[in-house]
Amino acid sequence: MKKTVLYKLSAITAVVAVAASCSDFLDRKNPAYDTEGFYETEAGLKEGVTGVYASLYWEQNWDVPFCIVADHYTAYGLEQNENNSIGAGGGLNPDQSYVQSLWSGEYTTIARANSVLYGARDNIENMSDEANQYYAETRVIRAYAYYNLISAFGDVPFFTSPVTIDQYTAGRTPKGEIINYLIEDLDDAANYLPWTAAERGRVDKATAYGLISRIGLFAGSFNVDGKGADYFRTAADYAQMVIGQRHLAKNFHDLFTPEGQTKNDVRDEILWELVYSTDATKMTQTVGYGHSSRQYGSSVRFPSSLIVDTYECIDGKRIDESPLYDPTHPTRNRDPRFRETLAGHGDTIDFFNGSAMKMVLNIYDAKTRLYPRRNAWYNADNQDVMSTAPTIVNTGVGYVWRKYANYNTEMLQSATTNIILMRYAEILLNYAEAKIELGELDQTVYDAIDEVRGRVGMPGVSADRKGNVDKMRQLVRRERKVELALEGMLFVDVRRWGIGDLLNQYPSYGQPLNDVKYEGMAGCIPNFKASDRNDLNDIAVYTSYADKLRVRDRNRYWDDKFTWWPIPRTETDRDPNLTNPEY
Repeated sequence: MKKTVLYKLSAITAVVAVAASCSDFLDRKNPAYDTEGFYETEAGLKEGVTGVYASLYWEQNWDVPFCIVADHYTAYGLEQNENNSIGAGGGLNPDQSYVQSLWSGEYTTIARANSVLYGARDNIENMSDEANQYYAETRVIRAYAYYNLISAFGDVPFFTSPVTIDQYTAGRTPKGEIINYLIEDLDDAANYLPWTAAERGRVDKATAYGLISRIGLFAGSFNVDGKGADYFRTAADYAQMVIGQRHLAKNFHDLFTPEGQTKNDVRDEILWELVYSTDATKMTQTVGYGHSSRQYGSSVRFPSSLIVDTYECIDGKRIDESPLYDPTHPTRNRDPRFRETLAGHGDTIDFFNGSAMKMVLNIYDAKTRLYPRRNAWYNADNQDVMSTAPTIVNTGVGYVWRKYANYNTEMLQSATTNIILMRYAEILLNYAEAKIELGELDQTVYDAIDEVRGRVGMPGVSADRKGNVDKMRQLVRRERKVELALEGMLFVDVRRWGIGDLLNQYPSYGQPLNDVKYEGMAGCIPNFKASDRNDLNDIAVYTSYADKLRVRDRNRYWDDKFTWWPIPRTETDRDPNLTNPEY
């Protein structure tokens, strides 16, 4: 097994940082200790695990947690800068700061975890059950970091213990070797974990099994080492272990608000979260990733039309197939998750500007409606149209993210909503997709999908889909997009499904032009059947009426090498065996 280190030893050993989470577990005071043999004591091990959890709180540009930013590295999300989306190759190079940030952020977590695990290895069998649980939690977090690395970079350096700076030249380990190690290690670690963590933010048995399922789905999709079917079986089996142990929240909306996240049914669905708020304490974070402060008309990230048009109508049919779809009022009659995830022209959104406010999104007029002033609606300057700053109008495509921002009790730049890393809905969809790829279309598959759709009142699996692998594959992919958008899943799913070329074949088309507006869009329905692959993956083509639409990112393009990100140049300069031949 290859082992290497990717930054200075001082960074590796600085693992006793002050905890960044706000759960009771992570807020405990540091015990007195000596650095020599620190992790050989239960107090030291507990403190070390706190440092490992704290390392999960690294962020990317605009101080946003990576799992939120990740989907904007696909064509389903847009950054404010024209032609600069690294999801389409723009800016994707070994010197890109986001590439370096992902690499260093995950390896910092791994370094901290390895320090704890290696330091406690000789005494762990003699420690308490609680200490063994902390030890197992650290293994799960390390596996999560490695999964994030291989899903972005493919083969990566792999080490399971602290190493010296002299070992920079080990190079990459094949991802199949890493995957097999992670699955085995997670399976063993789960034996020491409860089904449900006692404290928020900590991993448990459901998290460990869920992560195995996620890894298996990834490895199966890429047919790693020619064992695709075996990995899909692993994904299905471990997802099935979690099914019934946890349950969906009653209300989809509650999953993404501070108030909703205090409810027991919501906490049951959330398998793992980055804790920013509890009943007692808070740690603020920036969630202004597209919905930002409406008072200033500023928005920096947006959903693209490609994700917007994936949402079905309430009859369970795609918008090109449903008689309920009206292109002059595209937000009407849609899957309820549409309104919980997105907002567009004419929708009323919440925001906070010293007090709770509401605003009607308007992408055409100089004035719009705000509430309240003297407990009534009033006309105000529309900063989305008038401002020269990045806004939904001058850098977006007509929509903003509502998920994680659909509340009006906090400024979005200092929100305390917990960020979800894994939830039960994903487990159900992991199970369904793995079984579909195995060709095992039984009632358990339909039940898993129906449970996710039924929560929001959408129709169950239709009779014409049952028994048809292609139609079921289409449905489960659609469900993953509309259920899990903006939760970091699409970043990997786009790669697993091999659809980067389709998503980046055309520029990003947006709202109707000012002289057209939505009133002039009658009969303009996206073409999802430009090819069988477009149809299977619900990828719309707008060329038949592109002259009516605002367009950005005209230079979008795709190269198969973008499936795997380049190793940062700072790392290849240190280690000559870490090469980027395609970059």
